[in-house]
Amino acid sequence: MSNDTQNRRKFLKDSCLLVGGAGAGTALSKSAWSLAPGVITSDTLRPKMLQGIQFGDVTANRAIVWSRADRPARMLVEYSYNESFSSSVKIRGPYALDNTDFTARLDLSKLRANRDVFVRVSFQDLTNDRIVSEATVGHFITGAKSISRDLHFLWSGDTAGQGWGINPDFGGMKIYETMRQEQPDFFVHCGDTVYADGPIAESVVAENGAVWKNIVTEEVSKVAETMTEFRGRYKYNMLDHNVRAFNAEVPQVWQWDDHEVVNNWSDAKDLNDDDRYTEKNVPTLIARGATAFLEYAPLRPFSAKESGRVYRTIPYGKLMELFVIDMRSYRGPNSANDQTKASAETQFLGEEQLEWLQRSLKRSRATWKVIASDMPIGLVVRDGAESFENMANGDGEPKGRELEMARLLRFIKHNKIENVVWLTADVHYCAAHYYSPEKAVFQDFEPFWEFVAGPLNAGSFGPNSVDNTFGPEVVFQKAPESPNMSPFAGLQFYGDVQIDKYTQEMTVSLKDIDGSIVFSKTLEAQTRYCGHRG
Repeated sequence: MSNDTQNRRKFLKDSCLLVGGAGAGTALSKSAWSLAPGVITSDTLRPKMLQGIQFGDVTANRAIVWSRADRPARMLVEYSYNESFSSSVKIRGPYALDNTDFTARLDLSKLRANRDVFVRVSFQDLTNDRIVSEATVGHFITGAKSISRDLHFLWSGDTAGQGWGINPDFGGMKIYETMRQEQPDFFVHCGDTVYADGPIAESVVAENGAVWKNIVTEEVSKVAETMTEFRGRYKYNMLDHNVRAFNAEVPQVWQWDDHEVVNNWSDAKDLNDDDRYTEKNVPTLIARGATAFLEYAPLRPFSAKESGRVYRTIPYGKLMELFVIDMRSYRGPNSANDQTKASAETQFLGEEQLEWLQRSLKRSRATWKVIASDMPIGLVVRDGAESFENMANGDGEPKGRELEMARLLRFIKHNKIENVVWLTADVHYCAAHYYSPEKAVFQDFEPFWEFVAGPLNAGSFGPNSVDNTFGPEVVFQKAPESPNMSPFAGLQFYGDVQIDKYTQEMTVSLKDIDGSIVFSKTLEAQTRYCGHRG
């Protein structure tokens, strides 16, 4: 263990944020804000920070700081490049009001690259500015502009799905603690950050007759329809001490998929035959689900032009650039997916996002271009007997939504864009796929790898059938013997990526709930500009 890691963990342990400590909402006994004369420190009067803090979309000089108060308050943020908080910077942040469920986020800017950043967050009551909450503390490392250190990050998806929620007897969502101990630079959540359409009961019978016992709140006991219920899904996940400790130490990059709203949704989703829903208007559910997602995600807002935009790119120096895409917001309706010409019905990324992705990939000068995708490319995911949820439609020449992917892969090849790797989740098992034109029906592309991880804390499923349009070879997969196996079975997975600053080799490992490697692959960087492999 490095000295930096030891110091970081000591800092967080002293701040009561390691598992087994007091959990989120507790930290140093007093913050710099509460040291001012006359500040009221009575716990019965002070705002509470029950959901802790999160960091997101960290770059070399910026970072999102997120938290939530339990009442109208103003966010106060203090950060320093040392754990003693000497020479710290204090910022009066945004207001946390009921219109955002008392959530608040601040975009720290002008940070120093490749530095430890220690953060304290508290909230100032709006009825009396002498009433300030106890501080919650956290830590992250800013990105590097040059190749000054190795890069290490994780990814996965699918949290609290299929009724498998927080089980204290199991240790809660303990895969989050396993990942926290990895001390990665950041984590990519590839979607299904909550399961708004999946009620959580007090107990569920798992395999072999074992009983899984959940913590249950009113908001998660039924499908989410109201703003209170959608917001309650995110607050539920943050009841878990593993999740809160993880959030305070590991910056995140969030994208979304379908379960943040309702299973397999698009604007054309029909809920008339689903008796669980009294609100049948899907666009209304989308609006509420998207609002709650954006309130609770540590995500940097794009702009007033499209404040709800999820797709974006995050640079990590010269080693890697991350391209976060959105396969949900702009798609056409699920259908037989057999159209031979592109149209509004065949959209998956949508024209504007697809053109953005092509331009961004072409412009990137990072060695590795990693695309974080909410769904795999070549796995068949159906929506009923005759419709498809994913782009893959079974086999043959590109049709339907596959037309967009064929266009993208052709663009990557013809523009000589090298070292593109896809990371994804969604299907609730782990796998490594190698796409090669020699084995594909559509052959106008360069070979590439796709790695699948998940679930984090949900039912295990799979494996899915493979579509031969783009020719994926299943190099590895690990899936359950029967569908919807509980976390008891140990089939919860995350991915681990490490990029060596000297060789620029990328090692991708798939790991289980205990952190054991079940598969690993090292990829050599193709360096066209130097005429040799890195």
